[in-house]
Amino acid sequence: MTFTLKKLLTAAALTVTAVAALAADPIKIGSVLSVTGPAAFLGDPELKTLQMYVESINKGGGLLGRQLELVHYDDGSDAGKANGFGKRLIDDDKVDVIVGGTTTGATMSMAPLVEKAGVPFISLAGAVVIVEPVKKWVFKTPHTDRMAAEKVFEDMKQRGLTKVALFSETSGFGQSGKKETEGVAAKYGITLVANETYGPKDTDMSPQLTKIRNVPGVQAVFIFGLGQGPAIATKSYKQLGMTLPLYHAHGVASEEFIKLAGPAAEGVRLPAAALLVADKLAANDPQKPVAEGYAKAFAAKWKTDVSSFGGHAYDGLMIAVDAIKRAGSTDKAKVRDAIEATKGFVGTGGVVNMSATDHMGLDLSAFKMLEIKGGDWTLVK
Repeated sequence: MTFTLKKLLTAAALTVTAVAALAADPIKIGSVLSVTGPAAFLGDPELKTLQMYVESINKGGGLLGRQLELVHYDDGSDAGKANGFGKRLIDDDKVDVIVGGTTTGATMSMAPLVEKAGVPFISLAGAVVIVEPVKKWVFKTPHTDRMAAEKVFEDMKQRGLTKVALFSETSGFGQSGKKETEGVAAKYGITLVANETYGPKDTDMSPQLTKIRNVPGVQAVFIFGLGQGPAIATKSYKQLGMTLPLYHAHGVASEEFIKLAGPAAEGVRLPAAALLVADKLAANDPQKPVAEGYAKAFAAKWKTDVSSFGGHAYDGLMIAVDAIKRAGSTDKAKVRDAIEATKGFVGTGGVVNMSATDHMGLDLSAFKMLEIKGGDWTLVK
């Protein structure tokens, strides 16, 4: 056989393989995200991340010889809409796996649907109620609200701050955070001397913050919320001349928070994924190449700053992709089992080790304590 004929036959074989892959039914990745509404600065980078990596995986030949197809809906930060879109993904689109809800409310509205239908679901939301108690088909990538409270209280304890005012949002995430914060305070020797709430669409939080300011002996303030609300609260805090140490939960771990809060964000501390300080991680940190690689790819593609929320989407998609590879199929039960067996997965949020009793797989060491200085994230030593 001549060399030229060999080349032609090889090329033909490759073409047939490529055509077969394209002709095979796509692997459908479903997603319901809050791309608009109060939680948009979480949902927007999540969608951009999923789009970017689905495109990248497809360019690299797809998965199991098949292309990926992203089927996504925007719930407008409305949990009720998320439920409707969840039904559509399962019944009409017949997706193989779901990555996202953005918010706790959206996630919890979809959880009964995936449990009944038997569809693997990796949430991008924060509340511990998503995975406690364990639900067979539901997993999550972000650190929990309980972990956020514990990380904040660890830092407060080191600074000698024991009398704290809690200011939480009335959203699903905020109220779960309130409950978890109240539950772990005593463990760290913290007394909650004030406990106020605000609505996610509130534009003036001065009355509640004025109450907090007037509480005798208060030493620090902990705001628990996500989206635009915490930025408004932070600006109000500074406008009222409040100078006590100010902490937030991980629901504001985005450059967008710094932009919205402006100079008022200076000195704010919060727990967050290593992704926000990827360039400041030690050279031997296993997360450094993953976090830096994602951050550079996201910035190059979208010409905008990276956020930990996009990182949650990256982790969720890659855990799903890895599980499908290990399962060797899109059989939903096999994929579910493979997700649950995830060990040593290095993501932007930490090193993930899941089990039958832990559908998140992160511990407190996966959180970094950050402080905003000069309009940028810095690691608290």
